[in-house]
Amino acid sequence: MSSISDIIERHLLEIMGASKEGTIEIKRSEVAELFQCVPSQINYVISTRFTVEKGYLVESKRGGGGYIRICKAKTSSDQALFDILMRHIGPSCNQAKGVGVIERMVQEGLMKEREALLMKNMISRHVLELPIPVRDQIRARMLRAMVATLFSGKGE
Repeated sequence: MSSISDIIERHLLEIMGASKEGTIEIKRSEVAELFQCVPSQINYVISTRFTVEKGYLVESKRGGGGYIRICKAKTSSDQALFDILMRHIGPSCNQAKGVGVIERMVQEGLMKEREALLMKNMISRHVLELPIPVRDQIRARMLRAMVATLFSGKGE
């Protein structure tokens, strides 16, 4: 059974898929009314499911005529995407950010779902049972190595 967050995410992705520009503008209160939930639920979905590491840019304007604009980020080249991913991973990476990077690589066609599942399991806190600062540093090193490997094989 899908959670309300999953349902809202699917709805927003469907609207985005129908948009020629890959951009949508929504009113938080209207979407909340549509799904009979509180507006903060919409904020939660947007802040956790439409992140930079997943390839989205979010802009909001508050107030009476306010809106939330969600854009699918496009990169100009493979090198630009590589740079974005490596910069986003940084020297330390928590599990949520790591999963977002992996999901972005699937969206970009750099790997298949099965490979992503392997990578997600490898970077999980259950596998990396270490103190947090060390765990996040090792996770970041593993992700940077995986990203570099995927991009090095792209031209072959």
